[in-house]
Amino acid sequence: MNGRVGDRLLVHGNVVGQPDRQGEILEVRGENGSPPYLVRFEDGHETLVYPGPDAVIETRERMSR
Repeated sequence: MNGRVGDRLLVHGNVVGQPDRQGEILEVRGENGSPPYLVRFEDGHETLVYPGPDAVIETRERMSR
């Protein structure tokens, strides 16, 4: 998984009834776009994220289409 600043991280809920979360990648702290990422989620919460298999990155280019 490779992300860049400005990309969107989508984390799918993995429990019935748990909503999906999405946030903007503010910093990439790994090498060559790899995790961890500093992410600001929709509720304003910022946290360091090591995305699991339930996460997807949507690039800025794809969002602008």
